[in-house]
Amino acid sequence: MEPGQPANRVPADPTPPDGQPPATPATPPGETTDEAAPQVAPVARDRGGRRPRDMAISLLVLLVPIALLLAFYRGFLGGDQPAVVDTAPAIEQARSANLFPIDAPTGLDEQWRPVRATFQSVEGGSNLRIGYVTPEGRGAQLVQSNVPAERLLPAELTAEGQPQGTIDLDGRSWQRYTARGNEQAYVLLEPQRTVLIVGDARDNELRQLVTALR
Repeated sequence: MEPGQPANRVPADPTPPDGQPPATPATPPGETTDEAAPQVAPVARDRGGRRPRDMAISLLVLLVPIALLLAFYRGFLGGDQPAVVDTAPAIEQARSANLFPIDAPTGLDEQWRPVRATFQSVEGGSNLRIGYVTPEGRGAQLVQSNVPAERLLPAELTAEGQPQGTIDLDGRSWQRYTARGNEQAYVLLEPQRTVLIVGDARDNELRQLVTALR
């Protein structure tokens, strides 16, 4: 005979009565089985505990004011436009110095934007320099100087500058030169001064500046 079992002990594999399903073992209070536990998908978070969507919203909040300020700067303040200067003071200073004859561009429309105008002493003489942004958005410089041409031209055109023949413009004989990179130049040699127009502007714009000198 088998020894008697305690009255409160449940058999390990109780056999159900005929016609009834097997009994499911009771689960202790506070515990769940793997089948009963709900499956929750993990939520992606960064190290600070913020969701990617929250980060995207925060970034958008920062970028919108910046974009609005940039649009205002460009549209209303002309942020992409070069600063235009008054050429008159530099021209008047050069004429007052009375070191060499001075011509001033006249008749250029407002699309010619002067962005530089200086008169200064340099080694070997003085230079009046006026820089423009042309109507096509390119660069052109007008230089008038009493520095000897053999020193001025290599300094302005580099050693690569080479004469390309002469051309009569507005009653004066100008020499055409190559210059640095894709630039070209028109040079007027006179006893008291050298006039130089150089830039990457197209030939028709450089000629327009030449013929505007008075």
